[in-house]
Amino acid sequence: MKHDIIEKNIGLMIVLILVAISFGTLTEIVPLFFLDETTKPIKGLKPLKAVELEGRDIYIREGCHVCHTQMIRPFRAETERYGHYSVAGEHVYEHPFLWGSKRTGPDLARVGERYSDDWHNAHLFNPRDVVPESNMPAFPWLFENIVDGSITGKKMAALRVVGVPYTDEDIAGAEQAVAGKTEAQALVAYLQQLGTLLKNKR
Repeated sequence: MKHDIIEKNIGLMIVLILVAISFGTLTEIVPLFFLDETTKPIKGLKPLKAVELEGRDIYIREGCHVCHTQMIRPFRAETERYGHYSVAGEHVYEHPFLWGSKRTGPDLARVGERYSDDWHNAHLFNPRDVVPESNMPAFPWLFENIVDGSITGKKMAALRVVGVPYTDEDIAGAEQAVAGKTEAQALVAYLQQLGTLLKNKR
């Protein structure tokens, strides 16, 4: 039998398995590069403002994405708690994506405008002041550190190369836009815009 030849030749079996996986991967992934729903921004989506972009980098630097996902799956248990499920068109300007898979803390995909700036500031300074059972660490240094905007424009220029539609005016005014802002202000600005184009459901 021909299948005996394959089953008894481990090298040939490995090659054929790799071929099968390659075809399966191509069939599943390649079409996504050509679908509007995965490559086109949703209505109203704009690139992050300079202060929000710096806030996102602080979010990454402090490891917030390690404990908080930004991806709501299309299941009732998730949409009832967090809001509208995430869609690819919300994330086309993100480099890298911050979807995640681990939730030590709640998902933040729709946290924008859910709480006030004052609430976020209190939460960052000492989480237990607003959520007594929280195990999130405090970030008091964010209120002392001032955002260094000297390379904000360069970040925007680099993102424009990969398709984020920043204008020359955005890039030229980036340093001034973040001047004097604390890292806490930048981080809160980033959090407050998350998921606001697809409105929260509570």
